[in-house]
Amino acid sequence: MDQTDVYAILTQTIWAVLIASGPILALALIVGLGIAFFQALTQIQEMTLTFVPKIAAIFLGLILTLPFIFATLDKLALHVFDIITAGGI
Repeated sequence: MDQTDVYAILTQTIWAVLIASGPILALALIVGLGIAFFQALTQIQEMTLTFVPKIAAIFLGLILTLPFIFATLDKLALHVFDIITAGGI
């Protein structure tokens, strides 16, 4: 195994993490912006108002995207395990 193979595995790992975490992070961003706009329009500046809806949305989004996250990480793990069994590492 040379540096090119290590670089390819690291690149695939970083992409898998970004793809797996992307939907949840985008959901948190959208909910956070929605709450910020609501607070700006109504002038309600309660600090705890942002946490409960965001946590609920992230939890629901995590439940809905868990099969996608598992499939993404499973694909990466199987690829790395195939390299290991082939004697690449």
